[in-house]
Amino acid sequence: MKISVLMAVYNTDFKYIKSAIDSVLKQDFQDFELIIIDDGSTVTNRNSLLRYAKKHENKITYIRHSNRGQSESINRGVLNSIGEFITILDGDDEYKSHHLNACLREIKEDDLICSTTDTIVDTSDDYYVPDKNDLKKLIHLDDTILFGTLFGRKKVFSSVSFKSGFAADADFYERAQTQFRVKKVDLRTYIYRRNSPNSICSTIKKENLINS
Repeated sequence: MKISVLMAVYNTDFKYIKSAIDSVLKQDFQDFELIIIDDGSTVTNRNSLLRYAKKHENKITYIRHSNRGQSESINRGVLNSIGEFITILDGDDEYKSHHLNACLREIKEDDLICSTTDTIVDTSDDYYVPDKNDLKKLIHLDDTILFGTLFGRKKVFSSVSFKSGFAADADFYERAQTQFRVKKVDLRTYIYRRNSPNSICSTIKKENLINS
């Protein structure tokens, strides 16, 4: 198996989860497995997800546990993966059809890459998120590290686990950087939905506006 795609989901509307799954299934590179880690979603979401996963059980592995957060869910996915490479997809995002191929072409002699995104926003403000080093400051998405755009050799994910908390993706990348060859590339093959009012970034931005 070449690539393991890990998707942690928690109470995401199933229409988005289905679109995310379909974007993986429609990749022009097909040597992959999709591991869905259900992080304690409600019964309605679980049943819909189980039914859809069963239709594609040759490609999809479904794992469920109590609510533990994205970091722990992805760590469990890593333990259950068999791919030479590992990557991540958020349950409300999508891949363009050539995303996996593009990542394979870019990684070459490196161990881990992350990339820019094709971002869906409601307003230009959505392109800016809290700086992990100072939550009252905002930085452009192109200057951040995002879970979904991480793509690397399994040895990286096996050696460096994700920690819980805000900017866990950036923390992972920075720790990996001390041990492995990493780089950021400009792909924009990952479709990132930033127009979600309930995202962690949106919540922090609102709180800072209220308190400023």
